[in-house]
Amino acid sequence: MSEPFRPFERMVRITILGKTFEVPEKNSLLRCFQYLSPETIPYGRFCWNQECQYCRVECQLPDDDQSREMISCKFLVMEGMNVTRLSPELKRCLRTVLKSAPPAASSSTPAPAGPAKAASSSSPPSSTNGHKHSRARSAIASSRKK
Repeated sequence: MSEPFRPFERMVRITILGKTFEVPEKNSLLRCFQYLSPETIPYGRFCWNQECQYCRVECQLPDDDQSREMISCKFLVMEGMNVTRLSPELKRCLRTVLKSAPPAASSSTPAPAGPAKAASSSSPPSSTNGHKHSRARSAIASSRKK
């Protein structure tokens, strides 16, 4: 599965609403949602250029202590990110994938592509809308250059 994904060499593990998945690195979070649910995300009401705001999520990055809102079509996925809230449109499009995936739990086996068990669950979300995280800005800036 290459198109419409950016070239990638490995899969990264992310958590979405307490369920862990492996998705292709170097892709936007929305594109990774499409990887998980190719039959629903392309038919969602997403504009893919941040104007519609239908892909808004709240996410905690692995090296951050707080969750923050972001637009998933513009933010590159990274290992260990924890999506703690989805927009209603994303919830609708991902409902089957999220329903069928087992909850994140301690496991020593590596997760296969798609729904998988997690190594661990991240801390509960906190509600903030800070924009001062340099790693987040760096990831956004690199996604704009490509």
